[in-house]
This record gives sequence, structure tokens and C-alpha cells, in this order.
Amino acid sequence: MIVGCGGSGDGGDGGGGTATPPSTPPVSGQQGNEVPATGPPLGFPVFATKNTTRVAGGDAIADAAGVALATYPARTPESRPTAVVLAEVRAWQTGIAASVLAARPIRAPILFADGDTIPDATKAALDALQPTGSKEAGGAQVIRVGTKAPVDGYKTTDVPAAASPAALAAAVDRLQTAAAGSASNAVVVVNADRPEYAMPAAGWAAKSGNPILWVTATGVPPETEAALKLHKGAAIYVLGPEDAVPETVFDALGKLGTVKRIAATDAVSTAITFARYRDGAFGWYVVDPGHGLVFANARRPQDAAAAAPLSAHGKYGPLLLIGDDAGALPEPLQNYLLDVQPGYDETTDPVRGVYNHGWIIGDESALAAAVQARIDTLLEIQPVNTGAE
Repeated sequence: MIVGCGGSGDGGDGGGGTATPPSTPPVSGQQGNEVPATGPPLGFPVFATKNTTRVAGGDAIADAAGVALATYPARTPESRPTAVVLAEVRAWQTGIAASVLAARPIRAPILFADGDTIPDATKAALDALQPTGSKEAGGAQVIRVGTKAPVDGYKTTDVPAAASPAALAAAVDRLQTAAAGSASNAVVVVNADRPEYAMPAAGWAAKSGNPILWVTATGVPPETEAALKLHKGAAIYVLGPEDAVPETVFDALGKLGTVKRIAATDAVSTAITFARYRDGAFGWYVVDPGHGLVFANARRPQDAAAAAPLSAHGKYGPLLLIGDDAGALPEPLQNYLLDVQPGYDETTDPVRGVYNHGWIIGDESALAAAVQARIDTLLEIQPVNTGAE
């Protein structure tokens, strides 16, 4: 079921503000004449509405466990993953860089370690998933990225902690390239110090197999440069405006390949621009109805890694950001949802229409129930008077 906390700690994922209490989780098997002590029956309308489903974790550890079990229910042999990624939660860059391992051919969901320990939610999810072993990863059942947390009884392969995010991302890229059998023809580059612009890259990496590599505001790290040279002739897409990736860094990347920038004035609008973007086979190009969408709070960057498998399974959709205010739906995001809202000729049957669905990542301290309700309304298929007789 959907989980609500990560372990024995307070469940915080960083950031300020006053957190609202998490909602009461749904009660499996609750009967109609049984009223829960608190919260709405069966967790509605917070855990699910007609067009949204919430993974209501109090932190990224719990969200990752919930997403992994939603993606791989593990109740039948074919619904188990071949491998899972166990990433270090204390460095947000680690989980986001590791998201590419959720792509083909490994397709590993992300779970989190906390230092050298396995949080309760992670252990419970791993025990339920029982990964079968990925032949593309040398038979590994668990791919540890940036952590040596013990996972007794599972075959592991490691991407060790590195001296910098750039070095670790390059190592993840080498693992993904070896598993795929060739280097991808596109790479996403983001600033390792600006998580709000890096977050949307995680879902795309999981869907496409295009790695995420890091730069800084002052230059291109040597590990990133070396990784780009391994992707001979690959297109380089910079995610973020000039205040995140300055023109001097953009020009330096241009010496390593063809570079294009995907950006808007802020993180919320940049995520929307990325959702709309298409350049040949690269990009979501979600400009019409009939798609999955994933919503997260920019204050919780590791939620992007936790949610990445949702962009690579089911309804395959981009990650969108509500900013860092859990109680507000930004106007640019509202306008985008209106642009892609489904409609049907009111003289016909809506069953023949197309539908949008939204995954809400995090508890109400990440995205308030009222915002979820507004998103639900904007995702709903609407009757349209076309004037046809």
C-alpha cells in the first residue's frame, strides 16, 4: 500500500515552512459501517481522486518505496523488477543521477539508503519486491549508488561514492551504457547546485535512457567532459536558464558537441517548457490531452528520483513542479493544465475521449489537498460545444 513515513526519524526532506500533519492512510479491508478514528474514509480524497493518485510519503525515502511498489506490485512473477537501485538519500544529486538506471534495459525502481543504514520503508519495499536479478547488470539484484548500506541475501553491484557529483554521475553513465550496449545519442546537463532545475531531468532519464551529467556555474568538470566524449556526436541538452548554467559554461559544452538550451524564467516554467519540448526523438512533447503527469514540490529534490519510475511505466509522463509552496498552484502550471485538458464533443460519448492522470508525490506538506483537488479538476475531461449539428 502507499506508505507515509521513511523510517524512525522525523521524515523531513529538508526545507523550511510549517508542515501540515500527514493524512491518515487508507485502511485495507475497511468495511462500510466502520468509521476511521481520523481522516476521510479509505483515505479519500487525499490519497486518490478521480484523476489523481497520491504517494503520500513524509520524505523521499517513503515516496520511493511507495512508487516502487506502485510500479512493481510484485504479487506475480512478472510484476517483480529484475533489480532495484539503492541510492544515498543524503545527496540529492545521487538519486537524480541514478534515475537513468530506471530506463531500459535494467528498469530498476529507486529506493534510498540513509548513510550506511536501510530505513524501514526501504527494507519493507525491498523485501516485497524480491528483485530477480538483472542480466544486463551482471545478475545484480541491488545496484548500490553512493552507499555501502548492507543488503544481506541480495547480489549487488556498486557505483561507489565519488569525490564529486560529476564523478558519480559519470560512473552511473558508464554502468547504464554497458547495460544498454551502446552510449545514448543524447545527454541532459544540469547545474549540480540548482536542484529545482535538475528535478525534471530525472523522469526523462528514466523514460529515455539519456544520462544526467553535472556542470557548475563556473565550468564543466573533467569527469563530465570525459563522459561527454564517450557519447560521440550525442546531442547535449542544457536544462535551465543562464542564471543556472551561464553562457560561458554553455559555450564550453559547445566544444564537446551540439548544445541546445531548454529553459524559461523560473523552475516551474522550465519544467513546463521541458514537458512541451521536442527536438526530433528527444523530448516529451506533451502539448495535447491524453497523458500521465507527475507533480512534485521543488523543496524536495529527491522526490524527483523517487518518482522517476512513474515517467517510465504506466502512463509515461513528465515531472512538473508546483514550486516550493505546498498550498499554491502556480499560474503558469494552471495555464499549462488548461492547455492540455481533455475535451469531448458534448453531443458524443466521453468514453471515446482521451484522459489525463496525475501522480501527486509527497504528503500534504509537499502538496496540499486543496491543490490536489484543483489539479484533479484541471485534468478532468470536459464537454465542448463544437457547434456541430
